[in-house]
Amino acid sequence: MDTIFAPASGRVKSAVSVVRLSGPASRGALEAVTGGRAPDRPRLLALRRLRDAAGGIIDEGLVVWFAAGSSFTGEESAEIHVHGSPAVLSRMLEVLGRMPGLRLAEPGEFARRAFEAGRLDLAQVEGLADLVAAETEAQRQQALRVAGGAVGRMVEGWRGTLVRALALVEAGIDFSEEDLPAGLMAEVLAGVTSVLPEMRHEVAGSRIAERVRDGFEVAIVGRPNAGKSTLLNALAGREAALTSAEAGTTRDVIEVRMVLDGLPVTVLDTAGIRDRADGVEAMGVERGLERARGADLRVFLLSHPGDTPVFDPDAEDVVVVGKADLLPAGDDVVSGKTGLGLDRLTARIGSVLSSRAAASGTLVAARQRAAVEAAIGALESAAERLSCAEVAGELVAGDIREALMALDRVAGRFDVEDVLDAVFSTFCIGK
Repeated sequence: MDTIFAPASGRVKSAVSVVRLSGPASRGALEAVTGGRAPDRPRLLALRRLRDAAGGIIDEGLVVWFAAGSSFTGEESAEIHVHGSPAVLSRMLEVLGRMPGLRLAEPGEFARRAFEAGRLDLAQVEGLADLVAAETEAQRQQALRVAGGAVGRMVEGWRGTLVRALALVEAGIDFSEEDLPAGLMAEVLAGVTSVLPEMRHEVAGSRIAERVRDGFEVAIVGRPNAGKSTLLNALAGREAALTSAEAGTTRDVIEVRMVLDGLPVTVLDTAGIRDRADGVEAMGVERGLERARGADLRVFLLSHPGDTPVFDPDAEDVVVVGKADLLPAGDDVVSGKTGLGLDRLTARIGSVLSSRAAASGTLVAARQRAAVEAAIGALESAAERLSCAEVAGELVAGDIREALMALDRVAGRFDVEDVLDAVFSTFCIGK
């Protein structure tokens, strides 16, 4: 296998840049730039003067050596920590690129080697990608849990139960009925049905987990000139939307991404909803209604105390009266202009979304959910066959095998080359 190298810290100007290497030529490359022998002991750190092939000094930096079996990829690996100027980093990469047997890594290639070496399963790889991309505390915690193997441990528990159930079914197929203990198929049915509730629970929770990873959507909905754009600007802390006394200023959905209670949230400013809208404004109203109804939460901004929501709110939707600076004080009023009631509103939104996030499952990717849903379908079929008076053992065994194959896809156990390419292509070079 080729020896790969890449900047693990990006190419931006910084105090320190890290270049990582992995593969059989790592030792030789490290010895070439340091002029000394790489140690056999793993994780040895040393300060060294780094030189090119002609003996010219590149920089003075820290080198870290990882023996085979002790690195992220499982291969012999090294890290070279140099000063973070673009010139130093470029020269270091140029020197490494001229060495025989070395090449620049492709996106995600370090993580792919870790997967192929059995140091990570595919769900852990996805968690690692999410951890690198995490912007909020909730995303960090969720990604860290998945990268730590939570999905694999959960799936392995299900597999253990199903493997035993399959063994019992196959025993029933291979041996005559009088040689088997009574209630064998009842035990198989108990095993199959014991994992189904947890699987269904995880599938339901995975949709919330996806929202924690990708962001919740909160739509501000109301009539023209209710103060929606002013409220959006106040929440964003900047002029994200144009405001005007003229009705129908907002013609399209305006999106602003922010963090509330450690959760990623995209707030949508929708076009003011009125019956007499026409032309482009009517198209904006229709688009706004569609986005608002599909949002995770809606903030209905009323024009005045006697106003009503433009459509029926859901139980957890927030209804407040806008332009509170012109109204008597109250709990259900807000002013984007002065900020009055803004803290109460953000607290209510954060509370609703946090309670939903608490119900998130361990599965975080649509690919993982689809695999578990396939397993559920196969096990429901097996349970139905097992409930019949005459049990077709071969068909039950086929259903359980199908469920096991679906669960194996979660961890990437077999023949998922297209899936692997899609997953690893999301990584940056150097990871």
